[in-house]
Amino acid sequence: MTQVSSSPAASPLLRSRVMAQSSKFNPPGTSAAFVRRAAITERVERAAAARLVLVRAPAGFGKTTALRQIHEQLSAEGIATAWITVDSADNDVPRFLNCLAEAVARLQIEDDAGSTADAETLALLERDGPPFALFLDEFETVQSPAVIGLVREVIERLPRNGRLVIGSRSLPDVGVGRLRVRGQLVEIGVDVLRFSVEETAEFLRLRSVPPLAPDVLELLHARTEGWIAALLLAAMALDSHAAAGEFIQRLSGSGGAIAEYLAEDVLGRQPSEVREFLLRTSILRQLNGTLCQALVPRTDCARMLEQLNASSLFLLPVESEGPEHNYRYHALFATFLRTQLQREHPDELLRLHLTASAWYESVGRPVPAIDHAIEGGDHPHALGLLEQHAQRFVEQGRMRLLARWFAAIPREQMSLHPHMQAIEVWAVLFTQGASDGMPLLAASGIEASEDPTIRAHVNALRPLLLAMLDRYDEANEIGRAGLARLPTAVPFADTVLTNCMAHVTSVLGEKREAQRLLDVARQTQGSSVFNRMYTESTEGLLDIERGRFRQATARFRLAVDSTTRESDYSHTGGNAWAGVLYASAMYEADELDAVDRLLNVYLPLAREVGLPDHMISSYAMRSRLLFWRGDVDGALRVLTELETLGHLRKLPRVVATAKLERARMLMRQGNSYGAKEELDRADDKAVWERVARQRLPAHDVLDIGIARLRWDILFGDASAALHRIEQDLPAVDAEARVRRSRKLRVLKAMALWKTRQFDAAADVMRDILLEGSREGFVRLVVDEGPAVAGAIQAVLAPLKAAPEKSDPILIDYAQRLLDVLGPDALAVETAQAAATGEVPWQVEPLTQKELQVLKLLAEGYSNSAMSEKLFVSDSTVRTHLRNINMKLGAQNRTQAVSLARRYGLIR
Repeated sequence: MTQVSSSPAASPLLRSRVMAQSSKFNPPGTSAAFVRRAAITERVERAAAARLVLVRAPAGFGKTTALRQIHEQLSAEGIATAWITVDSADNDVPRFLNCLAEAVARLQIEDDAGSTADAETLALLERDGPPFALFLDEFETVQSPAVIGLVREVIERLPRNGRLVIGSRSLPDVGVGRLRVRGQLVEIGVDVLRFSVEETAEFLRLRSVPPLAPDVLELLHARTEGWIAALLLAAMALDSHAAAGEFIQRLSGSGGAIAEYLAEDVLGRQPSEVREFLLRTSILRQLNGTLCQALVPRTDCARMLEQLNASSLFLLPVESEGPEHNYRYHALFATFLRTQLQREHPDELLRLHLTASAWYESVGRPVPAIDHAIEGGDHPHALGLLEQHAQRFVEQGRMRLLARWFAAIPREQMSLHPHMQAIEVWAVLFTQGASDGMPLLAASGIEASEDPTIRAHVNALRPLLLAMLDRYDEANEIGRAGLARLPTAVPFADTVLTNCMAHVTSVLGEKREAQRLLDVARQTQGSSVFNRMYTESTEGLLDIERGRFRQATARFRLAVDSTTRESDYSHTGGNAWAGVLYASAMYEADELDAVDRLLNVYLPLAREVGLPDHMISSYAMRSRLLFWRGDVDGALRVLTELETLGHLRKLPRVVATAKLERARMLMRQGNSYGAKEELDRADDKAVWERVARQRLPAHDVLDIGIARLRWDILFGDASAALHRIEQDLPAVDAEARVRRSRKLRVLKAMALWKTRQFDAAADVMRDILLEGSREGFVRLVVDEGPAVAGAIQAVLAPLKAAPEKSDPILIDYAQRLLDVLGPDALAVETAQAAATGEVPWQVEPLTQKELQVLKLLAEGYSNSAMSEKLFVSDSTVRTHLRNINMKLGAQNRTQAVSLARRYGLIR
């Protein structure tokens, strides 16, 4: 049973993990000038069934305050709530998932299965239970399509009692149009957020501003146009202006100009001590008394923070772990203060950032220490700190953090730190890919270094870069020479090289050597999270090829969870390696919802890093998922994107595989001519000769040979295909390529069934089902579609007829495969037997619209996809389908398509 509690408390372990950024997970502190907005309350009450509440307006219109009001409103109604203040760092998918996991923990949504993987956080948000609301403030800082896609996925899958509340300056690309049409959206924009004259008066009263004459109040409202930020700053200025009318009369210009004018006016009227404190502490993301004291030593900073907080003019309190209070500046005001600091005290910036860096360094927080050193322009100091901590960050897999820092440091400074140049190659390799990492290594000059530490890094990086560039033969030659140099001065690099060569030798067919190297890697990996992930992932690939599906799945899960538990981020750049593999295991097990969530996380990472096998696998899975669910256009778009990426990155194997997958889709649609044409386009001889020679993970059951066998069985000479399969199987079995052998035997059963050798087909299929019932693979069989249904049924029928003598696990497994194929799968044979090859006289002609529906149905479109394609409602599509079945004498969708093809109504 799913449980939801309104208590925000998370487990002690989880709370300690995120406490450093706990201010992200709490609404800002209540301001004295909190005007209750009746219009906001009414809108939220009127649309209780909405999935999304979107508060959207430019800066300074009180979006956060509106969210806080909604938060209090829902909490008062007993609805569980969780809050995330998004920032630019959350454009990193792994970091965003970590924040989402913390929010879910605060909602206390529990999973009966006890799952701990952060990638399954999305699954917890889907579960039915007591009502809850998740708040995402400052969402405009999110620009990453991958993160936006995750949020869109959350909204789409929210349960009946779930709600997302977003505050943003811009319109987020989260499917707002669709939600609006469905009546699942509450929009609160500038028209609602802008203060009325009455609300302006109330706001000023709460700010203790003396009452203004009605005409002056009207003028102030007109000049500010109800913009709350301008009113806030105006109220601060009015405190010291005797002639309020004259001051307001001078206000002019647009919102941004007004804000700057008022801010300067307010800042200029502050006591010098307050003014200097504000300017010098504006560089900080969070403020506390001790940290501020280091920056402004002549001021009692604890007292100053209390004074500013009491006035509610500048500061917002944030949650803190220790006894000391923490605060942050309002974003608009902080931006202005930093601009003023740069203008008035340009020489102070370096000292202030260095002081902040030194303070963070003294309390053992290297990340903000390095941040401030870089922001202050003291790159030598930043590199000095990196020299101390970078190796540890690499071993933890914190590649994105390192890449961000190195990108901000000038090349001439990096050239003075060859150790950091080596670390930078690691970071770039696993965030931007080998295509960027290889030229970076060449340009750095560190390949010629005699330093033993640098040579150790280069020794591992060279073959790893080549392998990730799909150049396995070269990687093997250089990597073997590198293995001969072990051990080196860097155990982490030694273990990476060992893992890399285990993968390379596996691809080249040397399975025993690969296993030996993996055993060595386990002995030397130490505490490195990255290497633990790498070892488990590589051995899992060996297990997959050998047919040990359950064992491979366990390894991939362990690899994914290794960094989840021990890194600061849930999914590091390196962990994308394991993530795609785990998604492929879930796909094989037919856990399609889990695959969807995993691909939302890992497909963008695979695309960024550019690993060919991972790109192929993730895009193929995404395309098949979309096709299986009836979104044919979406499936084609995914394959087009994969093909384009292959061209851009000069990866012919990726290009050819995208075409191969497109041919497979056309076969499933029954388009024999189109599939044949696409197969011919995919037949790049150099690519497939290499695939036949090597054991590339993405191509164990996905290559031109298997694709042409499939086409011949479905549309061509099934007997010839059967002959080729029987010729190929002995060699495949001799090489212990169990998974490929199983796929060939599935095709063999299809060919036997097509040539009406029903008993032989059932015998072959029975062996496959026995293996599948033990190992749990599903998609290896059902991805072939209805063509396997007859042979499965031929095995299942006698088992069900004598259940007392049959294996119940085998019966359940075979029935599960038929259930996955769908109730229409077995109707194909019936329809083909009933068809006469010509349209009988009694078939009533179909209308033009019915022919359109029939054609889309044959291409695999779902009802909802057809309704969008034809611009009609779902009920209209259902009516057309009923008419089609009646006119053709069909019992279901599959039979209607089969009869229509026999009658020549569609191709």
